[in-house]
Amino acid sequence: MSDQLRPRASLRTAVVWEVLKDALDHRVKATGRDALDVLDTGGGTGNFAVPVARLGHRVTVVDPSPNALFALERRAAEAGVADRVRGVQGDIHGLFDVVERGGYDAVLCHGVLEYVDDPAEGVRNAVAALRPSGALSLLAAGLGGAVLARALAGHFTEARQALDDPAGRWGEGDPVPRRYTAEQLTELVSGADVEVGAVHGVRIFADLVPGVLVDTEPGAVEALLKLESAAAELPAFHSVATQLHVLGIKRA
Repeated sequence: MSDQLRPRASLRTAVVWEVLKDALDHRVKATGRDALDVLDTGGGTGNFAVPVARLGHRVTVVDPSPNALFALERRAAEAGVADRVRGVQGDIHGLFDVVERGGYDAVLCHGVLEYVDDPAEGVRNAVAALRPSGALSLLAAGLGGAVLARALAGHFTEARQALDDPAGRWGEGDPVPRRYTAEQLTELVSGADVEVGAVHGVRIFADLVPGVLVDTEPGAVEALLKLESAAAELPAFHSVATQLHVLGIKRA
């Protein structure tokens, strides 16, 4: 799992990966099936799809970018899981033009809700793709992390604008169309017939610590990973996380 071994990649994905892996293990035990059907909406080049396939599961990736899907195909082949990864062109709003309803044990919706026109519809579609008691893994940009990052960079006006903006944007040059609080994400999930299992803050400290410190100090990566993991579930830190992760279970 080469992506998980690179220091920067592991800092960005470790918390989500551990939560997701535990959820998949739970579904394996609950269903009695070693191989689950997993849908990764907006899965791009396979940052999560390929590691999930390496666990033995079948993964369908839906993404609007042909280039990303081409890279996914190559990546899956290099990892030896080409037979368990399928890429199809599409998006969350037209999801059922390319995949079946109620056909998946787990659905990943990572980095999607920031960009869709109707986030509530996006979540409803993701949930509709799940089998009863299936797991929803939702990852989206956090408002507080952006405000803190702009303030620490000395852009105080932009930080204030992000704080006041309904979409959490700091200005015209902001590349992220929409950010969320933990409360907003859990409301979206709860309103789609999903029971919220856990909320995690992601990249609470990793984006604030100087890279040179992480890369050069012996043991710094491991210590920072442990700190991120320890703080991830604490609500006090959700408000400053760069990303927010919600794990939900579709009501049976």
